Amino acid sequence: MALLARGKEGLDAARNEVEAAGGEALVIPTDVADYDQIEAAAERVERAWGPVDIWINNAMVTVFSPFIDITPQDYRRVTDVTYLGYVWGTLAALKRMKPRGRGTIIQVGSALSYRAIPLQSAYCGAKFAIRGFTDAIRSELIHDRSHVHITMVQLSAFNTPQFEWGKTTMAKQPQPLPPIFQPEIAAEAVVWAAQHRRREVWVGFPAVKAILANQLMAPVLDLVLAHKAYKGQCADQPLAPHRRDNLYQPVPGLAGTHGRFDDQARTKGWQWWASTRRGFLLSALLALVAGTVVVAQLG
Repeated sequence: MALLARGKEGLDAARNEVEAAGGEALVIPTDVADYDQIEAAAERVERAWGPVDIWINNAMVTVFSPFIDITPQDYRRVTDVTYLGYVWGTLAALKRMKPRGRGTIIQVGSALSYRAIPLQSAYCGAKFAIRGFTDAIRSELIHDRSHVHITMVQLSAFNTPQFEWGKTTMAKQPQPLPPIFQPEIAAEAVVWAAQHRRREVWVGFPAVKAILANQLMAPVLDLVLAHKAYKGQCADQPLAPHRRDNLYQPVPGLAGTHGRFDDQARTKGWQWWASTRRGFLLSALLALVAGTVVVAQLG
């Protein structure tokens, strides 16, 4: 696989994890907010390994802050990376996949692309935009009878380093709203999505609850989140002096897949297990119903 990101240290650490798992990784330092850099990276990948079959968009930066405290420059930077990074990545992928009539594009999304929360307006706005953009592209591909598949993987809260290096204006360290899951579950979901032509994949029951509840009772969620999401996203630990963030430059020395919540993060999720076995579960349910009917008739 090819790995694209700004920081060489982080890329090298990711490559080490890939190689430790038995894979091969091509590291290409890239700022995804710059389309020319993404296009150059795509060209380099195809020169080295041939046609791109799967393209995964997952870049993000954020600012944990009340909206009124975020500078216009910071808001634009979040949008350039977290939204336009997906747009440019999708464009580079489609330019290659569509003429060939094959390929899969995966947009790593979030429950926050359906249900926004306070203190993350820039990130949530970008995630909503990605979902709208993806829906539009999907319809265009259907219109053109293209076999290129585009899907979104909507995640719950995961134990990644983003809470170590995301910019914040708060007095305490940021944290995800629990429950928290280990990143291996998200990786498994992305791999699964690359192999199955499902419109969307929801990962973790909290994501399912947020998405469905927002469709049924959004005003109630507004009130609940107004009271609970502030405290829920702030850890008990105060913000470290001279803490650095990755909004404009990579943070040196911070690398790896896991964040600091290993003692809280779950390694399994029943919802994800069930989501990948819908056919089996439906068959089992129908068999149970049929068996119940037979027993009732015999009785």
